[in-house]
Amino acid sequence: MTQADVARAEEAFSQLRTAIARVIVGQSRVVEVALWGLLSGGHVLLEGVPGLGKTLLVRTLAHALGLSFSRIQFTPDLMPADIVGTNVFAEGEGFRFLPGPVFAHIVLADEVNRATPKTQSALLEAMQERQVTVAGTTHPLEEPFMVLATQNPIEMEGTYPLPEAQLDRFLFKAEVSYPSQEELVDIIRRNTEGGGITLPEPVMSREEVLAARAVVAAYPVPGPLLEYAARLVLATHPRPGALEAVKRYVRYGASPRGGLALIWGAKAQAFLAGRHHVEVDDIRAAALPALVHRLVLSFRAEAEGVTPHRIIEQVLREVRAP
Repeated sequence: MTQADVARAEEAFSQLRTAIARVIVGQSRVVEVALWGLLSGGHVLLEGVPGLGKTLLVRTLAHALGLSFSRIQFTPDLMPADIVGTNVFAEGEGFRFLPGPVFAHIVLADEVNRATPKTQSALLEAMQERQVTVAGTTHPLEEPFMVLATQNPIEMEGTYPLPEAQLDRFLFKAEVSYPSQEELVDIIRRNTEGGGITLPEPVMSREEVLAARAVVAAYPVPGPLLEYAARLVLATHPRPGALEAVKRYVRYGASPRGGLALIWGAKAQAFLAGRHHVEVDDIRAAALPALVHRLVLSFRAEAEGVTPHRIIEQVLREVRAP
């Protein structure tokens, strides 16, 4: 990996962020986490009530990257074949495979928690294996392959909360917040004046995305930072010697995938900041998106209004950094 390769990747992502900012108002943290997923080859879960621009964000990202895009609207009657595809009979040809919408580079799984667990599993298996098997034949998914799934808060009616094991498949989770008054005014103006919102022209290619991934993957992480990431993950477990809040409110801590997510997020954060090395603050910045969906809290935590955010923030305060 040469210095020129790194410089090209940094310039390409600088243009990408500019293109996204021309369309998306605010939500800088959500955009950042989505780019972490793209750079690390992982999938991202976006949570927020309807109408906050989650779909527009994903569509804008795909357009700016010049990658194929598909949107799957999850509903209770959606079937696995509606996602992965099916074999159809063509006269004179016999059966041939008709790919489903999961065969795209950027897949928006909209309101994923409105589908039944069986249908959710079909998508999550494709995410994990990066291939689908239909009638005994395996069909690989072309890289880059990234799923950005949106879900409504679990208190809303008609939802099937994703099981913990399925949530663990998402490398990062970002919560989409309501815009400020200034941002809301800007959103209204952009959508009601002139011709409305125009999606950006491509500023990157598939090859440039894969090259940027290779750059990020090659970033070295010193041993003390790897140990710090491991300590953060282990500190979320209610074991002897754990923080009092963890023992009181956490049933299950983050899995080893949480440690992987911390390091991938830290590498991507360093890259987007224009640095060629990972720092402690990069790992700390990645902690919430990497771990918040991996904690299983107790009924006591729910009764007392304790959230995973609060637990992780306390872990960050208490665990010694190198």
